[in-house]
Amino acid sequence: MTTIYDAITFAAHAHRNQRRKNADAIPYINHPLSVMRRVSQVCSDPDILSAAVLHDVVEDCNVTSLELEKRFGAKVARYVDEVTDNKSLPKLERKRLQIVNAPGKSHGGKLIKLADKTDNIYSIYEAPPLWTPSRQLKYIDWCTEVVVALGPVDLALMEQFEFARNLALSKVDAQVKAEMESVTPMDDEFVLDEC
Repeated sequence: MTTIYDAITFAAHAHRNQRRKNADAIPYINHPLSVMRRVSQVCSDPDILSAAVLHDVVEDCNVTSLELEKRFGAKVARYVDEVTDNKSLPKLERKRLQIVNAPGKSHGGKLIKLADKTDNIYSIYEAPPLWTPSRQLKYIDWCTEVVVALGPVDLALMEQFEFARNLALSKVDAQVKAEMESVTPMDDEFVLDEC
């Protein structure tokens, strides 16, 4: 249990200056904590839970895999490496590789990836990023591709993903509908003047 608490403390420190990209600028650490909570509902392995809360520290903070290995052990570092994007690659390539590499992840890596995508999609419903509805839909679609590529992972966690996806889609659909209703039709006179 000490490893999990140490991982939480480490992640909180690593993410201390980061905020989510939404209107409320929620502290970033809420996301890794939520990912860990989701994983803990279906798994009690302390290495997987530690990796879940640490899953973004290599990708988004000034932390190395070697540092994680020395502090938390090789298994935790491997799980984090499995779900870490190579930031030296272009964004579209990183996104493509998440789909391509999804089936080959370990069970622990798949649990973390599924919980991560679930939490990211749920945030579109709960505290949406400052993105257009179109961009939100594209993100939901891409996350769905990643999750489908993971293959069977855990039924309960997959149900959480589907629930979050449906909530996010309904929220984005409502935004699109509101935008369409706020557009005023052009006056007939204006249209005639243009002819």
